[in-house]
Amino acid sequence: MKTGMKTGMEAGTRKADGSVIFYRRVNAMDHLLADYLKAGAAEFGAELDENMVRHFFVYKRLLLEWNGKMNLTAITDDRDIILKHFVDSLSILSYVKEVKNLVDVGTGAGFPGIPLKIALPGLETVLMDSLEKRIKFLDAVIDELGLDGAKAVHIRAEDAGRSEGLREAFDAAAARAVASLPVLLEYCLPLVKTGGIFIAMKGSSEDEAAVSGKALDILGGEIEEVRNFALPGSDIKRSVIIVRKVRQTPTKYPRKAGKPSKEPLIQAK
Repeated sequence: MKTGMKTGMEAGTRKADGSVIFYRRVNAMDHLLADYLKAGAAEFGAELDENMVRHFFVYKRLLLEWNGKMNLTAITDDRDIILKHFVDSLSILSYVKEVKNLVDVGTGAGFPGIPLKIALPGLETVLMDSLEKRIKFLDAVIDELGLDGAKAVHIRAEDAGRSEGLREAFDAAAARAVASLPVLLEYCLPLVKTGGIFIAMKGSSEDEAAVSGKALDILGGEIEEVRNFALPGSDIKRSVIIVRKVRQTPTKYPRKAGKPSKEPLIQAK
């Protein structure tokens, strides 16, 4: 039998028939990375047990493996993945800790939805993305990690907001996308139940709220909180904008695919 090594906290013994029996391999670097992950997560109230840490390491391995055949992330350093993807995703954990279900809009490689699902196993999580190849990656992660109550859906946000099974179906929606807040509001608020929240994860919130009054008024939302912070042990600035849905979104929204980004709901000057 030959021994095949895996990235992170895994290793495997290859049997004669070609299959691999995986077992946990812990070395000094694994311990350092695991401690780095747990410390960063704890800053945002996420207490990760050893099984959760193993899930994150398997996720990291899959991310790097699949990144070699499709563009999932420009971040490939282990510590950067942990801080800028995993810990960053967990920065909103306190807002979804008590909700039943979450939709991650434009999830890409699964951020923030998969880290939140790992840390909160009971959270029903829908990962939405418009690119089918990303959905295949997400399906592989969900399958390998055994994430019951998580599913990946291949759909545009504009179409999801008009879908009977998805419209106003979620306690919370989150987006870590680069689109402006008025555009994200039109993508996400139609998916949220009245009384639920939309969480916009931004690099900076400067001017975002100021230009969102029209979209908020039309779509039925109110900004409840804007929190600015730095990722633990770094000068990397982040902002989280919490929008409470106070009334139903008119049925004409979201508009057809492409229109929210081309003609955002911004008050004319």
